[in-house]
Amino acid sequence: MKIVVIGASAGVGLLVTRLALEKGHEVTTFSRRVVPLPDHAKLRRVQGSATNLNDVRAAAEGADAILVTLGVKSPFATTLFSDSARLLLQVQQETGSSPTLIVLTGFGAGDSWSYNSLPMKILFTLLLKKVYADKGEQERIIADAYPRWEIVRPGRLTNGTMTGRYRVLDELVKGMRVGAIFRSDVAHFMVAQAENPTYLGKYAALTY
Repeated sequence: MKIVVIGASAGVGLLVTRLALEKGHEVTTFSRRVVPLPDHAKLRRVQGSATNLNDVRAAAEGADAILVTLGVKSPFATTLFSDSARLLLQVQQETGSSPTLIVLTGFGAGDSWSYNSLPMKILFTLLLKKVYADKGEQERIIADAYPRWEIVRPGRLTNGTMTGRYRVLDELVKGMRVGAIFRSDVAHFMVAQAENPTYLGKYAALTY
């Protein structure tokens, strides 16, 4: 299948790209920076901005699934996530296509905020509140206007070897615990859902 990875140059996006290629998929990477991978017969690279309409059109063309793994390094206010969501939906409306859209946000975005532990609430308030506010808006835009979506909300991202063993929590329940998870396992989940989307219309929290 044809998979587009938006935000593919680092982190979960880079791991998603590697795994999808290993599994034999045709992959288009889309990022501002050059994706640090060797050339591959099934790899197409598009360099550009997720907030530029023409760039998004070029990247999304012909996709069976689009995996959004955008991230920012700054805790300051941003509209990257919501702006990119609006453009991506505009492109899909123009083309009349509806590939599976799998969007990485994080536990704490949207209505999951109040289900975080007290330490995480403090961390979010001090460092991540503005970033997660825009991730919440990204979630709202997609859920309100697109027919085939999944929102992926992992706990705190860490590095480690992929296990393929993690819990997927698709309901918000008082007292639930969503802790750290390897980026590699988040990539595993996203590629698996691109292949067989079993959480359409749901918010999947990932944890061990």
